[in-house]
Amino acid sequence: MSSFIDARMLKHWLHDGQEIALLDVREHGQYGESHLFYATPLPYSRLELDVARLVPRPSVRTVVCDGGDGVAERAAARLRALGYTQVAVLQGGTPAWRDAGYTLFAGVNLPSKTFGELVEHACHTPRITARALAALQAAGAPVAVLDGRPVAEFGKMNIPGALCCPNGELAWRVRSLVPDETTPIVVNCAGRTRSLIGAQTLIHLGLPNPVYALDNGTQGWFLADLPLAHGGTRRYADGSGSPALRPQAQALARRMGVPEVDASTVRRWADTPTRTLFLCDVRTPEEFAAGTLPGAQHTPGGQLVQALDQYVGVRGARLVLFDGDGPADGVRAPVAASWLRQMGHDACVLRGGLHSGLALDVAQAPAAPALPTVTPAALARRSDVAVVDLRAGMQYRAGHIPGARWSIRPRLAHDLGGDTRDVVLVADDARLAAWSALELPRTPLLLACGMAAWLEAGLPAEATPHSPGDAQCIDYLFFVHDRHDGNKEAARQYLAWETGLLGQLDPQERAGFLI
Repeated sequence: MSSFIDARMLKHWLHDGQEIALLDVREHGQYGESHLFYATPLPYSRLELDVARLVPRPSVRTVVCDGGDGVAERAAARLRALGYTQVAVLQGGTPAWRDAGYTLFAGVNLPSKTFGELVEHACHTPRITARALAALQAAGAPVAVLDGRPVAEFGKMNIPGALCCPNGELAWRVRSLVPDETTPIVVNCAGRTRSLIGAQTLIHLGLPNPVYALDNGTQGWFLADLPLAHGGTRRYADGSGSPALRPQAQALARRMGVPEVDASTVRRWADTPTRTLFLCDVRTPEEFAAGTLPGAQHTPGGQLVQALDQYVGVRGARLVLFDGDGPADGVRAPVAASWLRQMGHDACVLRGGLHSGLALDVAQAPAAPALPTVTPAALARRSDVAVVDLRAGMQYRAGHIPGARWSIRPRLAHDLGGDTRDVVLVADDARLAAWSALELPRTPLLLACGMAAWLEAGLPAEATPHSPGDAQCIDYLFFVHDRHDGNKEAARQYLAWETGLLGQLDPQERAGFLI
């Protein structure tokens, strides 16, 4: 039996200073169209896969919301089965929140995007237009264009001549990448937030170079009818880090009230049953893979500021950041923590970083039940089964087993209603299929090794570019993706959405930021 909370009580809880996990369990496309400002996206299709990472303390106060369609109640039941003890459902979901007079927001990473707009408003971050930058480049003027996005995003499209240096790496690498203190530096991203935060990071650190944010990023470049490059690989070198800005980074952290704590303090915090703790390694993926502290999750510094809700699902939790520290670092964690403090989070820096000796228990995802499997060859010989593809809707459109239908966990039982045949699930992640199988009255089969094995066996696939239809693809947020696919109107709408965020905040939401 679900416990319910109304919108007004939830609004009080969100601002009472106590920890709370507000989980929106709708799929990505649904969430991105309309959700609460502080909601963390945790799609029901991925609930068991991600909840331990996002909400590692099972006794934390937790509220689950949906669109008023009952998915939240199913998710709440699953959370209780996993050991979460204080779970409530927002009565009536997002429609009830709106009817109570509160604002619903479109888009993703709302607090982070809004923060970028507030930073620009407060700091008057210098900007340069796409045409002005292009004119400088055409004239052969010295200018360094640093793209503050992760390497994978940079590879999709980039400003010609740009070099990939994710925001979390800027303070650590800029002096190696741009040794001349007179060279203008332009920081860009795909839109606004990382351009603004990256440029303002360098300004806060007192860099003598002229520093600018590229107005509206790659989208502004595209809207100015300038050609973007694709497949770019030009990025910072692995050995390009420099401790030159370490004194400035640590002075910035002190100015923003970032505490430095030792390993023994963090161990004591980890044993505190009434507070949630996240141990965050802000270094590069390669550094994290080479070795990290037990109990840490990888949270690249720039992305932690840009998309905190992808890593932290508990508002009010303690965030302990670390980097390599020692003479070879101690730059990245202080800078990231200084931004998080201004976002209103209880962020601190671990003294000694990777060399602190800290070791914490790791929050483990629950083990998924095993499903019986069927090989591609055996499935190809059967015509008496219902094949259901649980991969992303856009993957299904691009190519799937002929005759397979597309579905997703919250709709799986409905989509198979009345079908008495054996069911075969197709998924990239066997765990996702196993948890989805709980929705069915009988245990299904799983295609061994997924669609990749089907194709490797030389078996046929068919593409259906318009099926499932846009309305059925609840896992895909079209207005976020279309802006990068040659749709100028989508780009304009996205940029208008970003610049319009501040006008939608209520006084309590705005007061949560401490710029």
